[in-house]
Amino acid sequence: MKYFRVHTKDIAYLTKKPRGIFTTVGKLVDAKTMTEEEIAEYWKQREYFEKVLPVPPFYKDGNTEGAITWFKDTDQGKDIWNQLTFYRDMCSKYGIKLYKSETDEIPGKIIYEDDFQIAVTDEKENLKIDVSEV
Repeated sequence: MKYFRVHTKDIAYLTKKPRGIFTTVGKLVDAKTMTEEEIAEYWKQREYFEKVLPVPPFYKDGNTEGAITWFKDTDQGKDIWNQLTFYRDMCSKYGIKLYKSETDEIPGKIIYEDDFQIAVTDEKENLKIDVSEV
C-alpha cells in the first residue's frame, strides 16, 4: 500500500518532522493572518474534517509520543486529499510551499490506524520517500 503526507518544510517542534497541512493552516488562524471570512471558512472546513476524519486518540494528551500521520492511498485517503482544496488554497495565498511525500513502505511503528490514515512513531531509517511540490 502507498502512504502520503501533505506538509511544509518547516520542522514541527514536537514531532521533529515536517509540519502537516492541518497544523500549518491552524497556525495561520491562530496568528490572525487570514481574513475574517477565511477564518470563518476554516472553522466550517475544520468541522467537516472532524466529522469525517477520525482524530487519533494520542492528540488528547498533546501527542506526547510525537506521532505523525500518513494518509492511506485508498479511496478514503484520496477523498481527503480532494477535500483539502481550501487548506491548499490558503497555503498558496499566504506563500507557504506545500509538499506531498509518498512511500510504498510502512513509514514507522504504527500506533494508530483507521480507514483513512496511519499514525507512526520511530520513522524507519533509509525510508524511501518521493517528495514533490504541491
